Formats: sequence, C-alpha cells, structure tokens
Amino acid sequence: MLKDLLYTGVGVAAVLKEKVELEVKKLEKEGKLKTDDAKSFLESIEQKGKDEELKIKEQIKSALKEVIDELGLATKEDIEKLKENLK
Repeated sequence: MLKDLLYTGVGVAAVLKEKVELEVKKLEKEGKLKTDDAKSFLESIEQKGKDEELKIKEQIKSALKEVIDELGLATKEDIEKLKENLK
C-alpha cells in the first residue's frame, strides 16, 4: 500500500511537470516569457520537487520507524545483535 502511494505520487509529479513545461513553452512561444526566465523557472520548480521528495521520504522513514517501535518488531540491528551474542 505504501509503495502504491509513493508510485502514485511520483506519477502525479511527472504529469504535473510535463504540464508545467508545456505551459511554460507555450508562454515562451507567445513572447510572454523570456527563454532565460523560462529555463530558470523550470529549474527552480525541479529543485523544489527534489527537495520535497527528500522531505517526504524522510517523513515516511520516520513514520515507519515509529510504527515498528510501537509494534515492538525486531529490526535488522536487533537481529544482528542477537546473532553476535549467540556466537
């Protein structure tokens, strides 16, 4: 379910990016936006998207860790410690 949500978000972002690029190119062709401004705008949007993606990934990691702790599930680290203690 979490994977589906993440894939959906990526898909929406890709479609949105395409639509924004088309609109910016359209404005550029109509002379309402300079080429340099269009390029700068697209780069800015792309960077904001990357920043937001990292932020969301960190939030998901944090939420998953919280759920694992609440459920009392063993982590990889816990299992490795047990293996070391058994040796």
